[in-house]
Amino acid sequence: MTPLKMDAYQTEIPVVNNVDNREKLKEQTDAFEAIILKMILDQSIQAKDPLLPKDPGREIYRSMMNEERSRQLSGAFGYSELLFNYLVEKNS
Repeated sequence: MTPLKMDAYQTEIPVVNNVDNREKLKEQTDAFEAIILKMILDQSIQAKDPLLPKDPGREIYRSMMNEERSRQLSGAFGYSELLFNYLVEKNS
């Protein structure tokens, strides 16, 4: 059995020296932070109100609201900046 060479499946990280690539990288790290925040919001905000019936529309609305909140909050918690600085430093 021949060993699997992982180098064939890994790609190089694009150089982030120019301003355009840095802006794209910052957008992506903010989007990643938004995903993390949405997962946190989905788990932490699970209001179980006995007066309101549980229906599919309410769950969809809550998911959409959490998604929008996470987009607005992304970039403010520091995960995005930490990841951005790590990737720029790793690439230098």
